[in-house]
Amino acid sequence: MTAGKKWILTGQEGYDTSLQLVDSDISTDQLGPDDVLVQLQAASLNYRDLVIAKSDGGVAGSITPNVVPGSDGAGMVVAVGSSVTGLGPGDRVITYLAPTLPPSDETALPGAAEIVAGLGQKVDGTLANQMLITQHGVIKGPSNLTPVQAATLTCSGLTAWNALFGVSGREIKKGDWVLVQGTGGVSIAALQFAVAVGANVIATTSSEEKAERLKELGARHVINYKETEDWGEAVKKYTPGEKGVDMVVDVAGNSSLVQSLAAVRTDGIICLVGLLGKFDAGTIPMMSALWRPCIVRGVLLGSRKQYRDLVRFVEEKGVVPVMDDVVFGLQDVKEAYRRMEEQKHFSKIVIKIEE
Repeated sequence: MTAGKKWILTGQEGYDTSLQLVDSDISTDQLGPDDVLVQLQAASLNYRDLVIAKSDGGVAGSITPNVVPGSDGAGMVVAVGSSVTGLGPGDRVITYLAPTLPPSDETALPGAAEIVAGLGQKVDGTLANQMLITQHGVIKGPSNLTPVQAATLTCSGLTAWNALFGVSGREIKKGDWVLVQGTGGVSIAALQFAVAVGANVIATTSSEEKAERLKELGARHVINYKETEDWGEAVKKYTPGEKGVDMVVDVAGNSSLVQSLAAVRTDGIICLVGLLGKFDAGTIPMMSALWRPCIVRGVLLGSRKQYRDLVRFVEEKGVVPVMDDVVFGLQDVKEAYRRMEEQKHFSKIVIKIEE
């Protein structure tokens, strides 16, 4: 395998300071029995990557010194160790963020400890030409997607899947009503998956241009949350009998939960999947929950079984993940981080990795 390049985090002082591009040279001689050597072809960014780069060991936790950042990636297997099963050279794979999760239980869900110990933080991630990873950190990718498209599924795709279909007996189905917030990766993936099963989607945004794109993707109604102060109540008015939505995919946490509680129907589900809002947005009034009895469910990524189910769903439904208009090269990773920080993107920011 030829030498390539990789980005490393020399610290957590922000991506401009801590991200460094260096040479990378991984050979098959370094393969352990449980390892897979992957030629990476694409990666995508998450808000997590920004937080890790600038948290200085705070809210995101510390890093392994000089770790390769990035958790989301797609590529081709070059070689496998002697104990690897189900994978071989030439297989197209996508990464799984939490490889330390015990492999004996495919239904096990990762918690905060597994996320912190995952790719791009404690274990080398995907912003590189080559990747040496345990077999438990990859699965076979969808046959209908390009590597750039498949690289969007690792975090936002799996998180959206877990939110919509992760509660047995309460999976989103045709005719249900779903609220998604904004145009980030999880929200757009949730919109696409919900539309694929025939659900009705209401979306929020602050941009008229993005509102049009949301409608093109299948959103039945779009609400500008900057122009509508009580947008949770506005959402409810679009639903049959004004009862509220069956599910909210909440990406902002403290700053949006009161509105999510206003939007959800009695005995509906609110999935908390992100913290894009302010951490100090105030206490959620207890009465907001008591007056709207519902399930409030935290979602961190998903299990390996859910990941494989997601791959089958994408193949069967022909879902093609939406990506940002700007595609970056490996050498342009700092610009990709900056685009995410400035929130100029739509859905997933992707990096195409050349050999």
